[in-house]
Amino acid sequence: MEPPPANASTVDTVDSAAEERGKQLISLDDDGPVVTKKELISYWLYINGDSGNGPVYYSSTIFQSLASAAGYDSTYGPDTPCDSYNSDTCVVPWGGGTKVVSSVVLLSNGLTFMFLTIIFTTLGSAADYGNVGRWLLLGLTIICWAAQYASVALVAPDSWKWAMALYMISCISYGATLIFYIANFPRLARNTPQTRELREKYEKGEIKFEEYEVEESLERNRISNWVTINNNIGIFACYVLNLAVLLPLADNERVDNYVLVLCNSYWVLTGIWWFVFQQPRPGPPVPKGSNGFTIGLKQVWQAIRQFRQLPNTFIYLVAFFLLADGINTTISLVLIVQNDKYQFSFLQNTYLGMVQGASSVVACVACLYIQRYFKISAKRMLGFTNVASVLIPLWGMIGIWTTKFGLHNSWEFWAVNVAFGLFQAPYYAFSQTVMAELCPPGYDNMFFGLFGFSNVASSAIGPTVIQEIIEATGSNWYGFPFLFGLCLVSTLVIWVFVDVKKGKRDAVKWAEARRAEGRQSDDATSPGAGDDSATVSTEAPEKERPSVLDTKGSSAANTSSTSPSTPNEKSTAPTIPIPTPATTTTTIS
Repeated sequence: MEPPPANASTVDTVDSAAEERGKQLISLDDDGPVVTKKELISYWLYINGDSGNGPVYYSSTIFQSLASAAGYDSTYGPDTPCDSYNSDTCVVPWGGGTKVVSSVVLLSNGLTFMFLTIIFTTLGSAADYGNVGRWLLLGLTIICWAAQYASVALVAPDSWKWAMALYMISCISYGATLIFYIANFPRLARNTPQTRELREKYEKGEIKFEEYEVEESLERNRISNWVTINNNIGIFACYVLNLAVLLPLADNERVDNYVLVLCNSYWVLTGIWWFVFQQPRPGPPVPKGSNGFTIGLKQVWQAIRQFRQLPNTFIYLVAFFLLADGINTTISLVLIVQNDKYQFSFLQNTYLGMVQGASSVVACVACLYIQRYFKISAKRMLGFTNVASVLIPLWGMIGIWTTKFGLHNSWEFWAVNVAFGLFQAPYYAFSQTVMAELCPPGYDNMFFGLFGFSNVASSAIGPTVIQEIIEATGSNWYGFPFLFGLCLVSTLVIWVFVDVKKGKRDAVKWAEARRAEGRQSDDATSPGAGDDSATVSTEAPEKERPSVLDTKGSSAANTSSTSPSTPNEKSTAPTIPIPTPATTTTTIS
């Protein structure tokens, strides 16, 4: 017996339900191809090598070691070399006078972060257009590789200024690679086969929207956590490889330089594959009247002017500004104290780095499974990791009043490196995930550029304040109270004032409004805009245009009328669509 024909109201109800489901999602028309296994593995391999061992830790150690060798102990006079390796009393010639080595290191960090701020505010948004982001990452990577290879020539104490320059170039290019690299992760995460399958199930009505949100957010956290896991595997592997040079060549004056070259070569071997297997996802062309440098400043200014429409996003960025300041400067200050304790020993720093790398891998894997099992939100996981961000500077602060505890003893440096691994590594993963959830779709590089700006701009302030404190007090430990306050305040602001669920909704509305403005601007300036007949013949009626949130997207005819003035909009010339970060993520709190 044949079933009775469905009446019109039933069909309309089904279609309406499907349409409502579709309107809660971002169109995949502009997301590009599905992520392949080779692409994802090469993405993880890049960060496996881009661990920061060379450009941050080893380069900093060479710089600080040469500066100390070229200076003298201010306590005893110019004829007394810095045999004690106390960087808070060791001074070098500086600007017609002298400056404490610790202050010179922190000042170089501040200058580094200042230049990074310029990069992110000018080129961050520009990376959303054309292939700018892809070529920026490649160019910055090559610069970082070259600077580290050049460090092999740094041996004599009087080359400490060159060491400072190469250290800054390495850090600037390294820091920029991280931001332009991580800006790829939201769109990769929303286009994995697993995410596409989840989306298909939701569109068919097989799962509820709440379940889709939770599972999609967990998939994003999986990608982010494996980024951090691979990064720390690379740190550990690099340290193990370095032992092959440090142990047999311990008496060679260039052994530290050889270690840096080996570490850099490891990154070259693991990082090159991302540029081979990365699938092309170009954005729209840069709008007329703008160029690659001015468009970034314009976009950032427009976003900041409209902060009231994205309150949670900008509260998070401001709080992250403070948090990153505290954490980054804490790491720098602990490294300075650690180098003093072990007299710039690459071998000892390698052992400590291995401990940190191993504990980081364990922590990230544990956090990944704990989060998935208990369905914990990224914000709560971030709050948990931030506990250590408060306790570590408190630990160092205790060292002001006693030498029995407070980063004065060897066992404490082993313990603090374990703590960095257990808490700081997951912090990086979850802070990026929260940013991806609060990022308006289609504006990946602009908002991750602001995210990077919040990171590095804050770090231009922290080292400057700390070096002034050290200069005034004559002790490195007096910098820890300032860092303790920064970390505590920022942790409380994120926990109390950032509503991720509401922030995601605001981000989608903001992106939709920007695209609507772009369409209106394009309609007003397109040929025949004042001719009704021309308009009818070249453009579909407004009611036929699908919503930006429509899962079916727009047809080729409709996309030809969208404005290229905003990211994620197609230009009139055929282009490979760019992906956008998912905005429908976890609703759990």
